[in-house]
Amino acid sequence: MGQDYYAVLELGRGAKDADIKKAYRKLSLKYHPLKCKEPWAPKKFKQLAEAYDVLSDPMKKGIYDKFGEEGLKGGIPLEFGAENPWSTGYVFHNKPEKVFREFFGGDNPFAEFFAEDGSELVVPFGGLQGRGAMKQDPPIVRNLYLSLEDLFYGCTKKMKISHRVLNEDGLTSTIRDKILTIDVQPGWKQGTSVTFEKEGDQGPNVIPADITFVVQEKPHPRFRRVNDDLIYISTIPLGKALVGCSVAVRTLDGRLLNIPINDIVDPQYCKVVPGEGMPLAQDPRSKGNLLIYFNICFPKKLTPEKKILLRNALLS
Repeated sequence: MGQDYYAVLELGRGAKDADIKKAYRKLSLKYHPLKCKEPWAPKKFKQLAEAYDVLSDPMKKGIYDKFGEEGLKGGIPLEFGAENPWSTGYVFHNKPEKVFREFFGGDNPFAEFFAEDGSELVVPFGGLQGRGAMKQDPPIVRNLYLSLEDLFYGCTKKMKISHRVLNEDGLTSTIRDKILTIDVQPGWKQGTSVTFEKEGDQGPNVIPADITFVVQEKPHPRFRRVNDDLIYISTIPLGKALVGCSVAVRTLDGRLLNIPINDIVDPQYCKVVPGEGMPLAQDPRSKGNLLIYFNICFPKKLTPEKKILLRNALLS
């Protein structure tokens, strides 16, 4: 079952925009890792940021309210016949500090907090570690665009970065290029992240930022991925929907499947082909399913003779 963003913010489904803002203000201050020292605080803080990021945006909230987390992140059908009949799925940027900073304003979100009773609580710049402490730059997040074939087989991607490297004097720096190698494993999903620690710009009195690459799936001309399953939309005429047919599907690894359809196909019908989906990340030898949905084409017009034949066949 998908994540309940309303429950994360301790709200009901009828919450208004003002309720959402008030709940995030209260809970983000309560569970901020600098204030709450429980080991689960960073995870809770991130969940709050993602919930607010979705529910504060009318478009994301509308999709989530109607289709849930799976529809929000997996994409929803737009229209049959389009080049890509599915919307782009939502991916949280994994930067709860950014959400927090933008909500409260300013480059230093820790300068001023408000306690639950509304009283002001001042925290020194640099957080509870005190002034003058070494501070790490915020993480740098980059998208890594991969095709379904890349994620089906696995591949190696080499990413070129340019970053500042401190010279021997410890004060000046030089821009240098570096190649980072990412070994993509079969079955990785959109949102999978790979982090290279401290590969950002070097400088005096700073800890270089981590660089994180987040997998984004490129649109595919034939398939749409939902978790480990692949969705294929087949267009068939009404006659074949009623009497049966065979659907030819070219798989990601180049095989041609001929799938017999012996059932009556209605607009909600789905043909499940086991084991023809994406590899499972935990066991690439196993695969998800191929789900075939149908776009049924109705005839534009019928001759009187055909109408009589259909009436006799369907209404007798």
